[in-house]
Order: sequence, then C-alpha cells, then structure tokens
Amino acid sequence: MILVAPADPADPECAALLAQSHALMQSMFTPDECHFLDIDRLCAPHIRFFAATEGDRTLGIGAIALHDDYAEVKSMFTDPAARGRGVADAIVQTLIRAAAAEGRVAMKLETGTGLDAAHRLYARHGFTPCGPFGAYVESPASLFFERSAEA
Repeated sequence: MILVAPADPADPECAALLAQSHALMQSMFTPDECHFLDIDRLCAPHIRFFAATEGDRTLGIGAIALHDDYAEVKSMFTDPAARGRGVADAIVQTLIRAAAAEGRVAMKLETGTGLDAAHRLYARHGFTPCGPFGAYVESPASLFFERSAEA
C-alpha cells in the first residue's frame, strides 16, 4: 500500500530522488530554465515536503511552497521503477489537501516543456494552463498551470 506523508528532504532516499530529478532537469534545460529547489531550500519553514512510501522504500516525492494567496507545487518526482502505479497521483492528491488545509485557495506550478507525463498528471487533477506567476517570466521552456486548492 502506498502511503504519502510529511517527510524530510534530507532523508537519504528522498535526497536520492531529488538528485535524480535535478539531473533530469539539468539534462533537459539550461541553468536559467531550471527552477528546482535544493535540499536546504526545501527545508524552509514555508515548504511542506511529502514522500510516497511502500514499506520501507520511498517511491516518490513532492512539495508545496506556501505563498500569501496560493501554494506552488515543487519537486514532484517518482522513482522510474515505480511509475505507472499511481504514486504521482497519490502525491498530487496529498498536495491538494495540504494546500487547502493551509488555507490556500489556489495552487500553481511551473513545469518544463517536454515533460508530457507530468502535464497529463496535472490535467487529470484539474490544473489548467495559466500565465507566469510570482518571479517567473515567460519562457519557451516553461509551462504554467493552476487550479483551486479545494480538496
């Protein structure tokens, strides 16, 4: 059974998934186009970080960054060996509930072009295209999505 719960980004299994995610982003995008958070920044007080586990194995990770009026999805990644099992869906559902519990009425995210499976994941969960938000700027490498944070 897959369980999604708060986790420490510095946990070795979480850190290993973050390293895989960062390596993938760096292989696909220029440094200016990579908007991931490192482990120290994922430990900040305004971040809620979660891991999906099965038994003692970490299968995926995801986080939200709390802003004044929205929660931003960050650091979504599923172990390639666990893909197709509903791990990412379980994490997104948890992030939606967490954003609502934190009183955020909207959720937003930036993702990269070419990450088609991620785009389909977000669409399944009610995210729709929007423009840049926060400090993001329009870029050919970025796509932006939003949804209500109501669970």
